[in-house]
Amino acid sequence: MTTFFDTPGLLPAFLAGNRSRAVGAGVDPFAYDRVTATITSLYEWPAAFERAGRTHLAAGETAEAAGHLVSAATSFRTAAAWLHCATLLPHPDREALVRAETGADEAMRRSLALAEPDAARIEGPGFVGRLRRPAGVRRPPVVVIVPGMDSSKEEFHDVADALLARGLAVAAVDGPGQGLLAASSAPEPHYERVVGAVLDHLAARHDGLDHERTGLVGLSMGGFYAGVVAAREPRVRATVTVSSPTALDWSELPAFVTETLAQRCGSPDAAREFAEQVNLLPLAHAIRGPLRVVPGGLPGPPGGATGARWPTAVARAEYLLVPDGDHLLGNARAQWLPRTADWLATQLGRPASDE
Repeated sequence: MTTFFDTPGLLPAFLAGNRSRAVGAGVDPFAYDRVTATITSLYEWPAAFERAGRTHLAAGETAEAAGHLVSAATSFRTAAAWLHCATLLPHPDREALVRAETGADEAMRRSLALAEPDAARIEGPGFVGRLRRPAGVRRPPVVVIVPGMDSSKEEFHDVADALLARGLAVAAVDGPGQGLLAASSAPEPHYERVVGAVLDHLAARHDGLDHERTGLVGLSMGGFYAGVVAAREPRVRATVTVSSPTALDWSELPAFVTETLAQRCGSPDAAREFAEQVNLLPLAHAIRGPLRVVPGGLPGPPGGATGARWPTAVARAEYLLVPDGDHLLGNARAQWLPRTADWLATQLGRPASDE
């Protein structure tokens, strides 16, 4: 038993606190309520979500065999959401979580093979991901989506969809300690190395992109990573951070965060060392490009600042507070995502959508 799983009142709090996150990732809210109603302990979470994902996977295979390819693609994408959400806690059965994340990756591959056959696998030093291109756009700018501490490239497809609809290509990646790489590598505080490798790969192997116009969207810990990249990678023209910390205080972090970091870093000492490097304030002066900081107004995880100090520390920063937004703003997508996708498209030189 771990400190996290021993937390009094953990189950109802965790189910309520992660509902909007799962919905934002693509899980139907009513299905979430039905599945989580069967869980009597958080030890059961991965298996319950994996079962739901496998059900959607089977539905996709049935639809594909019958030639109903739109339905098949939708079911595969839904399966990917459920399978990824199976991994959203520091469960001791790491093999089950690796299986779920691998299944999520394969389910989304099958979805895009039917719905977006131009989507491509991208892979290089310290990253694995997927490149999606907007239909009918020549030489689109490209935006790298950076996931967070316990997240992956399978969590923010709605963000990718919003960018694609505005004529932007999207590279969604797993970096060290994330998604497909969670079991084989530790989180990398110098995330400019990861994004630099992604941009090198795209420039060398993917023609038809405007490599001079590159943006970033980072969510939660991915927002910290995006800030690091914005300060150190000159090819990035504009950056968005969502629900991101500017710094971490290990002594105030909840057990969920410390145990997740310990699991992904390899030990509590390594996790503490990583957390001590999560501090953007010394780098703020080096962020020259435009930056949009998007925090929610509802309380977030203790021990991490929301980014409220960024606008005074960064020369070209602006602040879009979503008063009703929780962590990751899954409960308030309409209040920030369309406007922020328009903002990023404008910064990268692509006219904003009229939607």
